[in-house]
Order: sequence, then C-alpha cells, then structure tokens
Amino acid sequence: LELELELELELELELELELELELELELELELELELELELELELELELELELELELELELELELELDKTISIDCIRKDDVLRVFDMEQSQIKMVKEEKDWKPFLRQLLVCSGIWNSCFMSGLSIGTPTVMVPQLRSANVTVSEETASWLPAALAYGSIPWIIILSTLTTTIGRKKTHIIVAVSCLIGYSILYFSKAINHIFVSQIFQGVNVASTITTSVIILTEFTSTKYRGIFLTLKSATIFWGILTANTIGTFSNWHNISFLGCFCSVYSLLTVTIWPESPYWLAGKGKFEDCSKSHMWLKGNDVETLTELKNIVKYYQSEKFDKQNNIRSATKILFSKPSLKPILLSSLLICLYIFSGKLICMVYAIDILKKIFKDKRTAYTGMLILDCVTVASMYLGCFLSKILKRRTMLLVFTSMGIMFLFILSGYLYLVKLSKLVESAYVSISLLVGYSITMSCGPMIMVACILGELLPSESKCIFMCINALIFKLMFSTFTKISPYFFKYLEIHGTFLLYGILSVVFLVLIYLYIPETKNKTLHEIHESLKWQTKKSVEEFSELMPVVVKEHNVTHA
Repeated sequence: LELELELELELELELELELELELELELELELELELELELELELELELELELELELELELELELELDKTISIDCIRKDDVLRVFDMEQSQIKMVKEEKDWKPFLRQLLVCSGIWNSCFMSGLSIGTPTVMVPQLRSANVTVSEETASWLPAALAYGSIPWIIILSTLTTTIGRKKTHIIVAVSCLIGYSILYFSKAINHIFVSQIFQGVNVASTITTSVIILTEFTSTKYRGIFLTLKSATIFWGILTANTIGTFSNWHNISFLGCFCSVYSLLTVTIWPESPYWLAGKGKFEDCSKSHMWLKGNDVETLTELKNIVKYYQSEKFDKQNNIRSATKILFSKPSLKPILLSSLLICLYIFSGKLICMVYAIDILKKIFKDKRTAYTGMLILDCVTVASMYLGCFLSKILKRRTMLLVFTSMGIMFLFILSGYLYLVKLSKLVESAYVSISLLVGYSITMSCGPMIMVACILGELLPSESKCIFMCINALIFKLMFSTFTKISPYFFKYLEIHGTFLLYGILSVVFLVLIYLYIPETKNKTLHEIHESLKWQTKKSVEEFSELMPVVVKEHNVTHA
C-alpha cells in the first residue's frame, strides 16, 4: 500500500510538472501573440504613414506645379487633375513668400518700359531737331516740320497690322525681338543721317517700335504680370514714354540731336538682351495647345500662390473649351468681332483713346517749343518752360502710378481729368484776356497754369487710359482687338498731329485750349456713364462684366417673370 501511495504521489508530481510545462508553453504562446500583435500594429502605423505621405505627395503633385508635377500626359481633351479641384481645395495651398516671380515680371517689364522709353525718344526728337536743323541753315518748311512727327505716327500704321498678326502666329517673344532689331536699325540710320530723307527713313523703322507700344507691349504687360502688379506696371509704361520725351528734349537743348540716336541704339541692344531671357506668353502657349509649356511659363512668371493657380485653371479651361476651338479661323474671328459682346469693348476703348488724344497733353508735348514761343515771345524762356513742363509731367506720372495702387482707376481718371479740363478753360480765358490787353502777360502765371494742367492730365488720362485699355481687351481674338484699338489711336493721333499747327495758326493758342476742353468734357461724360471699374479684378472677371445681355438670358428672364408675378400676387393676397 505504501508503495502504491508513493507511485500515486509520483504520478501526481509528474502531472503537476506537465501542467506547469503546459502553462509555460501557453505563456510563451501568449507572448508570441502579443509580439505579433505589436508587429501588426507597427505595420499598420507604417502603412498609415505611407498613405499620409502618398496623399501629401499627391497634393504636392497637384498643387505645386512648378516643382514636381508631371504634365507629359496632358492632351487637348485631357484636363489636369489640379484644374478639377474645387476652389476650397485650391485655397489650402501653402503660399510661399518668394520674390523671384516679382523679379522675373520686373525683368520682362523692364524690356517693355525700355521700348516705351525709345518711343518717347522718337516722339521728342522732332521737337528739338527742327530748330537745330534750321539754325544749321537746313531748309525745313512748315509743311515738312509738321510731317516729321506725323510720319512717325503714319509710318507705324501698317506695322500695327503686321505686329498684331505676328503676335498671333509666332508669339509675343519673337515679335518683340523683331521690334528691337528694327529699333536698332532705325536709330543707326538716324545717327548717320545727312539729309531730311534719311530722317524720314529712320522714322519708318522707328514706327515699328511706336506701333509695338500700343499692340504687343500692352498684351505682354497684361499677360506676363500678376493682378496685384498689373495696374502699376501698365501705368509705369505710360510714364516711361514721357520720360523718353523729356530725355530727348534735354539732350536736344544742351547738345546735338544726333546724341539722341546714340542713346536709342544703346536701349535697342538692352531690349535684345532681355528678351532672350523671357519665356513665351502662357496665354499664347495655351492657345496653341501647348499646355505643358503654358503651365511652366505661368508658374515661372507668377509663382504658385492661390491667385496664380486659379488664373491658370481659368486659362486652361478656356482654351480647352469648344468656344475657343470655334475662334481659330478668320471667318469665326470676324463674326466674333462684329458681335454685340465684342463691339462694346471696342466702343469703350474708342472713348478712352479720344479722351487721351483730345485732352491735348500729348500734342502740347510734341509742339511744346512752338506753343511756348507764342505764349512767351522768347526763345530761351520757351526752352526753359519746355524742360520744366517735361519734368513736371514725368514726376506727376510717377505720382499717378503710386496713387493707382491706392485709388480706384475709374475714380482717378474722372477726378484728375475734370481738374485738367478746369485748367484748360482757365488757360484759354487767361490767354484770351492777355490777347485783348485786359491782363498783362506773366510768365509765372502761364507756367503755373501749364504746370497745373500737366499734373492733372498726367495723373489722369496719360497713365490711366493705357492701363484700362489693356484690361478691356477681350480674350476672344485679343490680337484683333488690339490691332483695331491701335489703328484707331494712330489714325487719330497722326491726323491730329498733322493738323494741330493749323489750329495754332487760325484758332490761336487760347482757341485751341478751349477746343481741347470742350472735346474732353464730351468724352469724359461718356466715360463716366459707360466705363466700369477694373481694379483688383482678373481679366476674366472684367470680360464677364462687359458682356451684353444675350438672347438666351432674355428668354430665361421672360420665362421667370410669370412665376415671380404669380408668387408676388399670392403673397399680396
């Protein structure tokens, strides 16, 4: 029995050991399971992190086009993923404070401003050249003297059509290269000219650049610049033209007029150097279906902020639309040109051009010496007065550029033009009383009134007209509209320049100023009634605001009216 008990105890011990071993195995299994669970959790976390990284990369690919986006697969019928995003998603883009886009836009604008400066040189050269030619015993009749500034304007008319065509076909960049080369040729001919005929040939070549200031230059400035900089860049363009006139008058006053052409050659070389760095216009590239190059050019010029992405989205969507496809032939473009939505921008632009010319400021600068000699009866005082007025004009235009950043464009145009018209009427009345010997002519009073006139007109139509004109250009057949505006401007300006000496002769200075004032009042009233505000609006928004009411919208309104009337009657009852 004792032996049996011992055996039983041994068996129990063995069983206990086995149980302990089993428990140990279970514990080991549990530990292994826990380790596996931990590994699975770690893997899940890694997967989540990878997914987050992938999402971040996708957002970067979609939103930061200038860094990592791949646009190789874009076709005419394939919309880029970023352009399908909602506006709320676009606003999630982290804006980078980078000065590179601004500096790049400044580089492009410097080339355009340089061309405008050369246009000012061309316009100002006849003012000082004719007196020097006459003092050198070169026969220059009144008819020839009036043709010298007019030839520049008339010579630019065919180039308006040529440049508008080239801008559409070969692009903005190549067209501007042609302009710079023609400028270099024109100023070289002027430098070595020995006769009046040589000067006329030079004026024809310089007419290419003058034509570009109201065609390709405006298009480049509106397409290459951001909305926040566009206004001041366009106003600086106008100011630079008058800076060129001042420089030409200063050089011609204190030295030989041939030195003006030497400066023109130097500026032409600078234009050639800067234009080689530019990209092509993103609008032109999109119009040709080159959406990859369009995106690269747009991001290079304007960066990757929310405004830039929104503008890029609108550009691509517009040029991928069927509406744009229908505009690619001449017949469709002509049909669009004479449609109601297209006629409105042309008519509004014509009003602005008329105000710009008939305000008289530009004509007064072209014939500054002749006008001031008739007022002061003294050659030295006339030259001094010319330089004073030129300096005041340039300074006032830069003041206007600063004010355009603060004030609304339409408000500036209306207020300063009204003040300029007031000075015109005061000048006319003062000079008429001097003629009747009711007042004694005072150089200080005359200069003060002319300075007031120059300041107000320089801050008003001289800078704001060009700015608003560039923004009123519709997207449909932009180059055709630019060509029409330029033709209207050049025909009116050249004709007005040619006949102005006859105004001075038969109406005299006081009558001419009165005529300028009356014409300016007429066009200012029309501008007040019809020109919209364009500040802080994209080109797309401006064009939408200019659209006339279409037949479809009228029909929709007609269908809606019975419902509205019915609801009103029920509510009233």
